[in-house]
Amino acid sequence: MTHIDLSVVNWARAQFALTAMYHWIFVPLTLGLSFLCAFFESIYVRTGKKEWLSITKFWMTLFGINFAIGVATGIILEFEFGTNWSNYSWMVGDIFGAPLAIEGLFAFFLEATFFAVMFFGWNRVSKRFHLFSTWMVAVGSNLSAVWILVANGWMQNPVGMVFNPNTARFEMNSFFKLVFNPVAVSKFIHTSSSGFLFASLFVLTISSWYLIKGRHVEMAKKSIVVAAVFGLLASSFVAMTGDTSAYEVSQKQPMKLAAIEGLYKGQTKAPIVALGILNTDKKVGDNQKSFVAKIEIPYLLSILANHSFTAFVPGIDDLVYGNKTYGIEGAASKMVKGRKAIKDLELFKNARKDKNTAKAAAALKDFKINQAYLGYGYLDKPEEAAPPVAVPYYAFHIMVGLGTLFPLLFAAFLFFSIKNTLVEKRWLLPLGFISVFLGLIAQESGWVVAEVGRQPWAISGLLPVKMATSNLDPQNIQITFFMFFGLFTLLLVAEIKIMLKQISTGFEEGGDLK
Repeated sequence: MTHIDLSVVNWARAQFALTAMYHWIFVPLTLGLSFLCAFFESIYVRTGKKEWLSITKFWMTLFGINFAIGVATGIILEFEFGTNWSNYSWMVGDIFGAPLAIEGLFAFFLEATFFAVMFFGWNRVSKRFHLFSTWMVAVGSNLSAVWILVANGWMQNPVGMVFNPNTARFEMNSFFKLVFNPVAVSKFIHTSSSGFLFASLFVLTISSWYLIKGRHVEMAKKSIVVAAVFGLLASSFVAMTGDTSAYEVSQKQPMKLAAIEGLYKGQTKAPIVALGILNTDKKVGDNQKSFVAKIEIPYLLSILANHSFTAFVPGIDDLVYGNKTYGIEGAASKMVKGRKAIKDLELFKNARKDKNTAKAAAALKDFKINQAYLGYGYLDKPEEAAPPVAVPYYAFHIMVGLGTLFPLLFAAFLFFSIKNTLVEKRWLLPLGFISVFLGLIAQESGWVVAEVGRQPWAISGLLPVKMATSNLDPQNIQITFFMFFGLFTLLLVAEIKIMLKQISTGFEEGGDLK
């Protein structure tokens, strides 16, 4: 088997994680704030009231600052596929490149075309055309997310493709299956609605600060009403799609589900862990307890995973070593088949090189029997098929815990806004002020669950991460890691400083009702 330099793999992982997590600070705000700007401007066009124009321009300015920096980090993220993950790009470029190309050619140009009108078209085009442009920027921004998440969904659940043994590459055979991959669909709806929620928290945070300081009171209150309604609607979609996502994960990535629940031994009537502290000494296959302490909700995991009270939910041990009672094939068995597939593929290549048609045909026939297990052939031991449990487990429970808090927060702000007593609720405004930071933690935790939970796979079941990297000197990746860390930190600091300056300036004069 090919020697793998794990320092290259680990540094490539670290650099990609760094870029992705910085990038995701900006993306959800872009997704949600674009629609909030469209809502604010729609109210202005409908009512003709100048205060809504001031509100629109204020939040639109913050959106523009965030949008520009988000684009910069996103471009770097895509380039890393070619620099650090060239083996991955070679093997799946025919599939993975398609949604990324569409994202660039269609969605990006759509939002970029109308972006100029949105920011520089005031008093140059009609109100209705300007409003149309604002809506197109919102639609374009979210269409960009569609194609990115189609690509990511395919990595989680590879469909619509075949493996070409002649080139050792995966090739698309159904664009329809790629786009309507159930994992991609649920991922897009869940991710975009969580972005709407995050943007609503952003508006809540800044507006709460104004109310605490006694500035732009009426503007802030109006902004809060729109954001609270939008946030409540988004929260309901996040909850519903969270249930759908859990079902898709249980069907397509049962190992991820077992990891986020800390479930080592499969169970019927499986409970879900509401709160729990993992036993850090627990290893795959041993007999130690999984938790030091835990609080469970009976039956709920079986319901979420299989829509049945009594369904069996496999644990990590079942998926690593197999469970004959429930017909679960373990990673150990799949590794044997995977190594046979690798051997047959090599025999096929050699036979073709020697122009031995009969031998090549026989090797290809044998290869196709086990090709579905190709990725497992590159694992060194069965336990390697399980992700590090603690990271996705705690990230998932942080995400769910905060996700439960947010709709209550939106409901409280909306209720007291309707009662016109929000300014008096001094206990609530500080919660609103810190809400965007809690939202950011929930956003990043969600991606930690998605990406760490599918380890060790770059493409689930087909290509391990360690086989996807470029053949580089680890020092090269280390250098660029710290370069990007410095660059991204500077960009983040720049965005925060520019935004703080704009927030300090406040809404346009003349429109405030204070």
